[in-house]
Amino acid sequence: MGDMDLPMPDVEVELVSPDGLKERIDAGEAVTLLDTRMESEYDEWRLDGETVESINVPYFKFLDDEIDDDILAQIPDDREITVLCAKGGSSEYVAGTLKGRGYDVTHLEDGMNGWARIYERVEVERYDGSGMLYQYQRASSGCLGYLLVDGDEAAVIDPLRAFTDRYLEDATELGVNLKYAIDTHIHADHISGIRELTDVGVEGVIPEAAVDRGVTYADEMTLAKDGDEFPVGDAMIEPIYTPGHTSGMTSYLIDDSLLATGDGLFVESVARPDLEEGDEGAEDAARQLYESLQERVLPLADDTLVGGAHFSDSAESAADGTYTAPIGQLEAEMDVLTMDEGEFVELILSDMPPRPANYEDIISTNLGQQEIDDEEAFELELGPNNCAASQESLAGD
Repeated sequence: MGDMDLPMPDVEVELVSPDGLKERIDAGEAVTLLDTRMESEYDEWRLDGETVESINVPYFKFLDDEIDDDILAQIPDDREITVLCAKGGSSEYVAGTLKGRGYDVTHLEDGMNGWARIYERVEVERYDGSGMLYQYQRASSGCLGYLLVDGDEAAVIDPLRAFTDRYLEDATELGVNLKYAIDTHIHADHISGIRELTDVGVEGVIPEAAVDRGVTYADEMTLAKDGDEFPVGDAMIEPIYTPGHTSGMTSYLIDDSLLATGDGLFVESVARPDLEEGDEGAEDAARQLYESLQERVLPLADDTLVGGAHFSDSAESAADGTYTAPIGQLEAEMDVLTMDEGEFVELILSDMPPRPANYEDIISTNLGQQEIDDEEAFELELGPNNCAASQESLAGD
């Protein structure tokens, strides 16, 4: 039975917007959620937080006129409950059913799909290069991107297709021309927006080293390699080849102040090495990653900020609200960055999380080998990104 087939109770239930719910969670307010999706969906991907209590009871358990007392016993009756589902239909039904029984309930507008459309722009306050630098944050999947603005020009790094219009709107708001759209690599967890931005006149930039994976649109792009420079106003973006997560992985040094590391290095972890060549190629890729970190990333000045393309639930934001940290701090805090090669490779391969949902279709789409519409693209990338090695074993004491 789909959302549209549910017999909606004749009772009005207050809607909670995704942005409003996030504001409450960010403010440290205690929130109790009733997630009515199937257990498998809930286990794979759910809304979480330090002050969030989440309860999973699938919607079909509320369909009978006489709801099992054991079900109702799982649902607190002494506080507000926000009910959510995938798209908002079954949560409205369940919330109405509970309200009719005297519960204090609201339901999340558009469900987890609505949550996935939250995309925030946060200033990187410790950036000390020319112009202004912002970090884009997608709460639902931990995806991060960057917007450099200087003079009357701007560049976006690791844009998402779902937010193509947002980048153009932000450029208009800031009074600048979006000059470059830059990808660090062929992503496995989300659909890139680089081709859509190129279609409206933005110069697309992809790593030259990624082309051999089978990119079908390379002739429409500028290819980035070590030694190239991409000026944005008076600021400069410089590619640094850092393979490991993928063979084409390329980081971008933004005006000698922040290194956009893609999926190579995060503020709480390092890349997983198995998404391009599978388990068979993971060891060689892990050795490549070790070399990239030791020879190309860690030798940068200690105060160079690192900004990855993702953050996980275990990541802690900086004082400015961004997921950035100086290289020197990461080296001091993460044991994995001070290991010898053998230890590094063994640890990285020992405890990798499940691969991202639909990652093979996402990679194929990002290579241009298959075409999908916007709705299909959005559905493909729902869920956790899982592009990092397991965070639990990589940090220091």
